[in-house]
Order: sequence, then C-alpha cells, then structure tokens
Amino acid sequence: MPQRDPVENAADGSIDLYGIADWEVRGWLDRLAVALHAGAHTFARVTIVMFAVSILVSQFLLGGLGAITDPVVGTVTVLSVVPAIGLTGYVWNADVTDREPLGLLVTTFLLGVLFAGFAAVINAMFAPTAFVLTDAFGVEALGLFVVFYVIVGPVEEGVKLLAVRLYAFNDARFSAVVDGAVYGAVAGLGFATIENALYITQTAGDVGMGVFAAGGSVVTVRALAGPGHVIYSAFAGYYLGLAKFSPDRAGPIVVKGLVIAAFVHATYNALVSVLPAFAAEVLGISPFFAFIGFVILYDGLFGYVLVRKLRAYRRAYQQALAGTDRLPDPEVTEFDP
Repeated sequence: MPQRDPVENAADGSIDLYGIADWEVRGWLDRLAVALHAGAHTFARVTIVMFAVSILVSQFLLGGLGAITDPVVGTVTVLSVVPAIGLTGYVWNADVTDREPLGLLVTTFLLGVLFAGFAAVINAMFAPTAFVLTDAFGVEALGLFVVFYVIVGPVEEGVKLLAVRLYAFNDARFSAVVDGAVYGAVAGLGFATIENALYITQTAGDVGMGVFAAGGSVVTVRALAGPGHVIYSAFAGYYLGLAKFSPDRAGPIVVKGLVIAAFVHATYNALVSVLPAFAAEVLGISPFFAFIGFVILYDGLFGYVLVRKLRAYRRAYQQALAGTDRLPDPEVTEFDP
C-alpha cells in the first residue's frame, strides 16, 4: 500500500485535501502539468527510439549490414534464429493468462532489434578501456572478468529490458507478472536476430556469398547463441512483471532480475571462452563439437530453470482460480509429468 500523509489518514476522506495532502486534475494548470509531463515522457521515448534507428541505419550504410538484403544471406540469417523463435514460442504458449496482442509483441521485437545498437556502441567504447586498465595488473583474466560481468552482461540485458519497459510495460494489456517473461523473451529474440545478422553479414563479406559452406560454422554458432538471449531476458522480464504488480518494491525487484540475467549471461561468455577448448583437448574431440555440447548443457540448465518458474506460476494461477466459475483452460506442455 502506498504511504499516506498523516492528515490524509486522519481525515479519511471527510475533508477536501486537494493541494494539501492529496492531488487530482481539476483546473487548467493541473491539465497543463499533466500535458507537459506526458509530452516530456513521449519526447524522451521518441528520442531514444530515433537514436537507436540512427545507429541501425549507420550499420546498414557503414557496417555491412546491408548485405542482409541478399536473398541467400537473408535466408541464412532467418534460419539462424529458428531455435530462438521456437523457445520464444514456448514461453508465449506457457502464459496461462490472456494471450499477448500481436501488436505489442511485434513492437517489443522491433525495439529489441533497435536497442541492440546501444549495446554495440557501449561495448565498443568501454571494453577496450577495461583491458587497458586491467593490463596494469598483468592479469588478462581480470580484463575478461570486467568486460563480461561489468560491461557486456549488464549492458546487453539492460537494453533488452529497456525494449520491454519503454512500451509494452506501460500498456494495460501487460496484465500479469508472467507477461514480463513473454515480452522479455520477445525482446531477446529481437536482439538475437540483429546480432546474428551482423555476424553473418560480416561472414558474407569475408567469404563472398558462399555462406552456406564457408560460413556454415558461423551460422551454427549463432543459431546456438540465440536461445541464450531469449532465456536471459525472459528471466529479467519476469521480474519486471513482478515489479509492475509490486510498485512499493519495484526498484529492487527490477535490479534483482537484471542481476540474475546479467550474471547468467556473463558466466556463459566467460565459460564458453575456455571450457570448450579445454574439453576438446581432454576428450580428444573437435573444438566445434565441444562448443555445441557446452551450449546445449548450459542453456539447457537455465532453460529448465525458466520452465520450472513458468510452471510454478501456472500452478499458482490455477490454484488461485480453483473453485470459481472462471477456470483456465489446461495447457499441458511436453515438460509436464
């Protein structure tokens, strides 16, 4: 419950406290204040989006992303996000409450695509600086730790969460905690899509249009990386949904979700840099297959944790509605016993 002023508590609605201990829109100045606030909020959102659009345009014109218009490169890029699409579809289907409207899903996806540019710029700006500063200690691992846990993980998960917070979060149709996981997953899908496109178009530029052959390993790597983005941001999105319905503790709840997502993301980056090569040497297998095995195990572990969280929400929802005249339709999934 929001904290109330002592006068408001004592009066208990018996006195008009407008401008004293309470406020509502009455006069023209009140309406002007509301309009100015709404205008500033809209201007800020539009400015953020336009800045992101400018980054994306520059990537098309200067960064080689324009190669995505080639039918072969475009097809390969779409194929690379199929696993991420499938995982996002599962999270969407696991929502036992009302289905999310297509318009909000598409908008969140596009914002996930756009805001990936922020992460690219910030990572490029600060990652080299982190290595320069940590080189003074003569410990290379320290630089990697700072880059993964202080820069890449928090920044990438932060911009994906921003893609949800900027639009879908404010819509009345974002009406349940679990909706946050759905929109978080969709934002992660958008981020993974543009990230894959950047990697694949770079490969296309390096090896010509033979991306199916020479760039096949890159496509496989990106296809395996995509579901991770969906999983991490679904966690952060779930806590964003929890924050929407717990406004008195919203800040810490959002931070908790972001810390979880950033830590899991950064740990993936840290481990994938060393474990597959180590496993390949010890087991005598191809580093590429060692990488595939690691990603399946790592994402499988945290994907399972996400599934359990979604199932726990569904059970609580069904139990809460038990005995009423509005029971949810059963939605059995392949993970159910």
